[in-house]
Amino acid sequence: MGGASAAKAYGAVVLIRIMYSGMHVMSKIALDQGMNPFVFVFYRHTTAALVLIPATFVLERQKAKPVTLKIAAKMFIHALYGVTACGVLFNLGLNYASATSSSALYNVQPVVTFILAVILGMESMKLKKLHGNIKVAGILFCIAGVTVLAFYEGPMFKSFNHHRLFKDGGSSGNSSGADTYSKKQWVFGIFLMTLSNILAGLWTVLQGPLIEDTSKLMNTTLQISCASLQAFAVAVAAERDFSKWKLGFNISLVAVIYSGVIVTAISYYMQMWTIAKRGPVFLAMSMPLTMIFTIIISSLILGDAVSLGSIIAGILLIGGLYNVLWGKNMEEKDDMNKISAAGKPVLELQAQVPDDAAAKV
Repeated sequence: MGGASAAKAYGAVVLIRIMYSGMHVMSKIALDQGMNPFVFVFYRHTTAALVLIPATFVLERQKAKPVTLKIAAKMFIHALYGVTACGVLFNLGLNYASATSSSALYNVQPVVTFILAVILGMESMKLKKLHGNIKVAGILFCIAGVTVLAFYEGPMFKSFNHHRLFKDGGSSGNSSGADTYSKKQWVFGIFLMTLSNILAGLWTVLQGPLIEDTSKLMNTTLQISCASLQAFAVAVAAERDFSKWKLGFNISLVAVIYSGVIVTAISYYMQMWTIAKRGPVFLAMSMPLTMIFTIIISSLILGDAVSLGSIIAGILLIGGLYNVLWGKNMEEKDDMNKISAAGKPVLELQAQVPDDAAAKV
């Protein structure tokens, strides 16, 4: 039974990472086909809300805690920076960069979350300990990875597929040719996506108290619903030509449904299931698979080339992620050993005293 459960968990994380890889590639295609990034974010959040609201009503109506005005206000604020702003910055950045670069930067998110947790006093960084130095090395690897991704291209490794499935899609900055965007546009795109990951990290750190106030599903539904309204206001302000809001039966519609239903709704449930079965570290350890699958998908479907700079940056970012996770794991083991060592003298003392005296210890 244990083996079957482990196999399901491994299968789930692989499927989750394929889902996210598909999102990076399909979002890039939709943007390259001319879809406005602000409008795309609105449609994505609205689609997700339409799926989550009835699901929450069915699953939570009997056990859901009442949502007060104070909790609703908190949800609205957290949705503003952690969902709406995060989504807008990500898609604006993706508009100037590649699907491969966005999936590489995805590995920054857990590291950023850890840094912000240290700043807010939720995590420790003991520099005199080996695990503290390993965490610092991980952070430096991530900084180096982002820098390489932004400023170094290097030779291009061309795809075996020379026939693009989408004629105007797949123009992925440094991943498909230096002439697609200017260097300034590429750097700007990397900066925006890095900022998006920073906001996502802050959002993750501050979710704990909110989940205690409601539930994971209710929390997600309320924030996505708020984000849909916020994204609508941003999209209306940014794009007044409503002819560009139209969705035909094309890749843009597929990208919206895929991102809203498959990624936001279905993968959310799968991630919660995986965390419950194997823990959050197990899920975080699988994040580099997103970049690997994205390179494969964008190469096969779009015919994208991959730059040496993107590969080096990806290795550095993945190394940074694993260093931080490794250091955190070492720290937890040290803490457990200290607890065990502290409890041992008490047990020895209890073994040495008479039964009646032991009852008073």
